[in-house]
Amino acid sequence: MSQTTWKAVGASLAERLSGYQRAVDVRSTGKVLFVGDGVLHIDGLNDCMLGEMIEIENGIFAIAMTLEEKLVYAVALNGETSISVGMWAYGTGRVLSVPCGNGLLGHVVDPLGLPLDGSDHIPDAEFRPLEMPAPPILSRKPVTKPLQTGLLAIDAMVPIGRGQRELIIGDRQTGKTSIAIDTILNQKEENVVCIYVAIGQKASSVAQMISHLRDAGAMEYTIVVNASAADSATLQYIAPYAGCTMAEWYMYHGRDVLIIYDDLSKHAVAYRAMSLLLHRPPGREAYPGDVFYLHSRLLERAASLSDEMGGGSMTALPIIETQAGDISAYIPTNVISITDGQIFLDTEMFREGIRPAVNGGLSVSRVGGAAQHKSIRKVAGKLRLELAQYRELQVFAQFASDLDASTQDKLKYGEKLTELIKQRNNSPMPLAVQVALLYAATQGMLPQDMTQRSLELFKEGFPEFFRANFPKAYHALNVSGELSHSSEAQLRAAIQAWLTGEGKGHPDMDLETPAAHCPLPAPTAGESK
Repeated sequence: MSQTTWKAVGASLAERLSGYQRAVDVRSTGKVLFVGDGVLHIDGLNDCMLGEMIEIENGIFAIAMTLEEKLVYAVALNGETSISVGMWAYGTGRVLSVPCGNGLLGHVVDPLGLPLDGSDHIPDAEFRPLEMPAPPILSRKPVTKPLQTGLLAIDAMVPIGRGQRELIIGDRQTGKTSIAIDTILNQKEENVVCIYVAIGQKASSVAQMISHLRDAGAMEYTIVVNASAADSATLQYIAPYAGCTMAEWYMYHGRDVLIIYDDLSKHAVAYRAMSLLLHRPPGREAYPGDVFYLHSRLLERAASLSDEMGGGSMTALPIIETQAGDISAYIPTNVISITDGQIFLDTEMFREGIRPAVNGGLSVSRVGGAAQHKSIRKVAGKLRLELAQYRELQVFAQFASDLDASTQDKLKYGEKLTELIKQRNNSPMPLAVQVALLYAATQGMLPQDMTQRSLELFKEGFPEFFRANFPKAYHALNVSGELSHSSEAQLRAAIQAWLTGEGKGHPDMDLETPAAHCPLPAPTAGESK
């Protein structure tokens, strides 16, 4: 071979080797020693981190939950039936991440971010870690902006602010999920992104709920994260964290987000099942010792961010199911101590037909009037106290044969207030309607002998009459949230016009006496009307 040929071969080799980069794929490797109920015992992953993703040789992923000197205890995310003893396991060096972004809006996804509604993929997804530290105190600002639920009983007595954590608690079948769904429906014009996390629910119940949201046009601004009762305990465990991570993306982009965890009782049960399988020592009611931290690190991520951080907010409405109204059980007391208040739903009130069955005595908002529109705060006044007094008088009135006039007046007034706060499902009230109804009742404008049927007609017909005939006052109340002197004068005129027969619904009013238009002053504590 000539010298020229050798030079050509050398130049060709040099050209090929010039782009060579030496890279060594170093991965921690272990072997599966045990598989059972979705729990894996893996030997050999000596440098594994807590919460690290572990890849099994057949492509299934697991999460490292407990680290021992020689063994790693992990839980499979899915497909655990295809994992067998002896398979290789590889450390990935990264934690579990879920997709986030506007592409998720309108979709139903599983806790891993995979579509469950037939969609092929989520466009423009940005991945964020499942576990993130809560915003520090200096990155937060006080909760001052109200989040209207559209439910008169809640917005008047237990106001919720953007960035607050308000617990919804009660026995099963008392309307907890209905309150959450109505709150989502009420955000249609409020520029609030809603995320509903279903944990351990029946698939049929979740499908029905999604159908309601679609029919109302609410899925346009809603994401549903579903880990149904048929899914593994692992997916139910990570579901609320996945939803919270998706909500955080919006919060850090300056948006207001509402997230609902339905419900954290089932979440705690799923975590207990995982912990017992992982051989963690059980504590009270067989829950592991860190069950408080399970929910505190989730709910503390809800916040109202400071203006320097973008001014976004995440409002959390966790739901807890009680047994026979026992709010002193382990999980309820844990979550009550973490949240900024609770809405307690009373079984007896629900059976009496008072829906939503909000018990004003046991419900509280620790943010209170600071996150309430001035108008509704002005007209609501002592609504909670008056309803509590009415419930107490109602008990004693059952045994009293002769009641004085003052007590009878308070009972009648309490009946009107109770009837006023009743509300059907999927029918949230605008702010102006709430203010108008409360103003009519608390300012003594409703006739003293007004029957229940008349009051129902007033509730149904007056809002449309007010909107159509007094649009300026209606719009001002809805937009500003303040009850100015001019708006108050127009509101009084609207109520009087309805009651004196100028309202469209007045011919159907069923007043017992001709003098029924005499005003009934609202009672105050310790006084008769």
